[in-house]
Amino acid sequence: MEPFDTHEHEVLVIGAGGAGLRAAIEASAMGCSVGLVTKSLLGKAHTVMAEGGIAAALAHLDPQDGWQTHFQDTMKGGSFLNHWRMAQLHAQESPDRVRELEQWGALFDRTPDGRILQRAFGGHTWKRLAHVGDRTGLEMIRTLQDRGVHQGLDVYMEFTVTKLFTDGGRIAGALAYRRDTGRFVLFRCKAIVIATGGVGKAYQVTSNSWEYTGDGQTLAFEAGAELIDMEFLQFHPTGMVWPPGVMGLLVTEGVRGEGGILRNSKGERFMWKYLPEARRHEYAADEAEARAWLDAAVEGQQTEARRPPELSTRDNVSRAIYTEVREGRGTPHGGAFLDISYMPAERIKKKLPSMYHQFKELADVDITATPMEVGPTTHYMMGGVRVEPDTGAATVPGLFAAGEASAGMHGANRLGGNSLSDLVVFGRRAGAGAAYYAKGLTATPRIPDAEIEAEMRGLLSPFERASGESPYEVHRALQECMGTNVGIFRIEKDLETALATLATLKQRAARVRVEGGRTYNPGWHLARDLRNMLVVSEAITRSALLRKESRGAHSRLDYTGLDPALGKVNMCAKRSGDGMQVGPTPLPEMPAELKALFDAAPQPAGKAT
Repeated sequence: MEPFDTHEHEVLVIGAGGAGLRAAIEASAMGCSVGLVTKSLLGKAHTVMAEGGIAAALAHLDPQDGWQTHFQDTMKGGSFLNHWRMAQLHAQESPDRVRELEQWGALFDRTPDGRILQRAFGGHTWKRLAHVGDRTGLEMIRTLQDRGVHQGLDVYMEFTVTKLFTDGGRIAGALAYRRDTGRFVLFRCKAIVIATGGVGKAYQVTSNSWEYTGDGQTLAFEAGAELIDMEFLQFHPTGMVWPPGVMGLLVTEGVRGEGGILRNSKGERFMWKYLPEARRHEYAADEAEARAWLDAAVEGQQTEARRPPELSTRDNVSRAIYTEVREGRGTPHGGAFLDISYMPAERIKKKLPSMYHQFKELADVDITATPMEVGPTTHYMMGGVRVEPDTGAATVPGLFAAGEASAGMHGANRLGGNSLSDLVVFGRRAGAGAAYYAKGLTATPRIPDAEIEAEMRGLLSPFERASGESPYEVHRALQECMGTNVGIFRIEKDLETALATLATLKQRAARVRVEGGRTYNPGWHLARDLRNMLVVSEAITRSALLRKESRGAHSRLDYTGLDPALGKVNMCAKRSGDGMQVGPTPLPEMPAELKALFDAAPQPAGKAT
């Protein structure tokens, strides 16, 4: 057998972003031996890309805010496909998690009287996002890392986990390899927390970095767990579109939260045309009211003016920009203009320092003097591993998930800022759930040598082939397939084409050839990542094909309306032999006391500040 190293922990956390770090901190605090595995380096988490803020009903600027309104906004934003219990826990516990970060050393922006400052974001009724300029995720990772390192976590950097093992249906451990040497490592454990993030690298235009290849979703799926809501993939409305080398790089929603205006090539402020009729009353009726809202926000004052149309939900803004471009009103490089240059230059540099430097250094654009060019970019997966809300437990005993790799919290569309609070609320709960489960087991489960050997042999097979195409060719074909057929707008014919193409790509991926050694070999890494991306791509496509309606981030041109029956089910993907079975499962029903929040008489249209 190929030699391998062995490490043993009670709880293994895979992924070192906000969710993984918070889970590891909690499990460690409960007295468990914790191993934290990251595909990249500690600190290189995708959480740092969440720039605009963390959503929590602290009510520092808008005293009317509370968990009930945050809960309502989250459910409405998710088209009521959210798991009500997750949305409730999130809204209730987010303020405590923000205050906890503050106690651990996070340096949030402040109001003149010293409270945590909050800004507006799309879909939120009140100013709710606590922030650190436009570098909130970076500050959060710094804070959690410091806390975790001082707790004595065992951190394994540049390790790729390729398989989860089970014993009698329960989690028993995981196999990984070191990216720097190629040496295999076996982790024996009692519980595993999946916190590996999203799936964006299955698409060419994405805000996601190279780590986001659907690893956690596929590991869980192949271990027998269920995936739900995979058709709901969020396209962030504002990514860079020029130059080509940075296409898709995120432009924070904080730009619009600070007053950024979207215009087309004709100079028209177009978002008013795309506001959903049912929610039009929540937004400013004209330029004057939008300006009154902004003036009050800049001064930190309350106002009866309603929020600007640019602060509509992300799915709606993405579709609007895409439509403007498709109908010939796009910018020279195929996007829309996002303009904040009418604001004082010093305010822009203070509030949006990362965006100022990002455009200056990468596009030679001074956003204090010139509009930005932006367009939709693949950003966030609302779907993922089905979990029990209170503990983060998946449908496989001993397996837990949190953050973007899990599902249920955001429903059909995530509101901006809810991702960071999701990470700490459910990262904490998943870590506690895993620790409690691990402490209940008297012995570490067993892993047969034959299963370990078979996985290692499969991983090394690309080196042994005398012929075969490059994994890069298959990856390019996958990204083209998903971008063309399973993008912002979908139709049945395209989705069926995608499924046929994915079947062919799966065969091609099984025959790829890799040259060179195992030390830092990106071709070998990609050969394994392809398997993950093909699994999640198939789950996205099959789920999108079955959901014959348009809801949240899932838009069907052949089924443009909402289907009430489909609003009561999640599309669930689970393993069936060597294949995938996808079908509807009932959505948990919301209790009467929470339904009453939506049945209450609506507030005056001018409530949103």
